[in-house]
Order: sequence, then C-alpha cells, then structure tokens
Amino acid sequence: MLEQTFTDIYMKFKVHFYQEIFNQLQSKEAALSTVEVFCAEIIYALKEPTINEFANFIHVSSPNAAYKISSLIKKGFIEKVQSEHDKREYHLRVTQKYFDYYNLSQSYLSRVTKRAEEHFTAEEIEKFDQMLAEISQALMPETVVPPMGLMKPKRKPAGKKE
Repeated sequence: MLEQTFTDIYMKFKVHFYQEIFNQLQSKEAALSTVEVFCAEIIYALKEPTINEFANFIHVSSPNAAYKISSLIKKGFIEKVQSEHDKREYHLRVTQKYFDYYNLSQSYLSRVTKRAEEHFTAEEIEKFDQMLAEISQALMPETVVPPMGLMKPKRKPAGKKE
C-alpha cells in the first residue's frame, strides 16, 4: 500500500509538471527536449556542478555531457560560471529562464503543501515532515544531492563577463 501511495503521488507531480511544460511549449521558441529538461533539473539539484561532476552523476562521458550542456547554454537555461577558487574550473548554473520553467512544478508543490497544512494538524504536519526528511536522508542513499531548499537564481554583477 505504501509503495502504491508513493507511486500515485510521484506520478501526479510528474504529470502535472508535464502538462504545464506542454502548455508552455506551445508558446515558447526555444523549447527544451525531454532529455534537456532532465539535464537542467539534475544540474539544479546538484547545485552548480562542474561538467565532470554532472557527467559522472548521469554516467556519461565528459564530451557527451558537454554536448548536452552546450544546447542548454544556447537556449539560455544554463550558464557556465568561472570558479572563484580555481580559475581553470567552471560550474554550471541554471538561469532565470530555467527558474521560469521550474516554477511550473514548484508552484504546484507549494499549492499542495499549503492544502496539506490546512487539512492536517500542526503536529501531523511536523511528523510527516520528519518522516519525509528521514526518507530523503537515510533511506535514499543511491541518490546523493545537496538539500534543495528554495533556491533563487544568483545574479551576475553588472558589467562582468564570465
């Protein structure tokens, strides 16, 4: 029963996101392919990985990863940012354009969360939050990503080239 419930919830979030993406794609010039959506989401989840870190995470070669990233950069969803610590190294960062897409799923998640907070008691919400945190931190060791939080895009200082 628990597995089916997880599957149902996960599927509803995915399908809602896909509905919104398709709705947006009809009016967007530089639409993302399915693989590009997945790549952008992984880059966001990894919090500014290098190309090699991204390639290792998705188990592809660095040239293959660079090809995927190049398309996302051309479409304006990802940017390369020079490392402050090692000027030879570049990190991948999602752009405001990505956040405009990402908000399609984040706004729905926020809406469902708000409904849950209105439907359940504060104690139930606290316990549920603790259980989800434990699932994320202890029971999903195969997928290690930094905690998400609600990230906002980082702005480049005016006049600075990267």
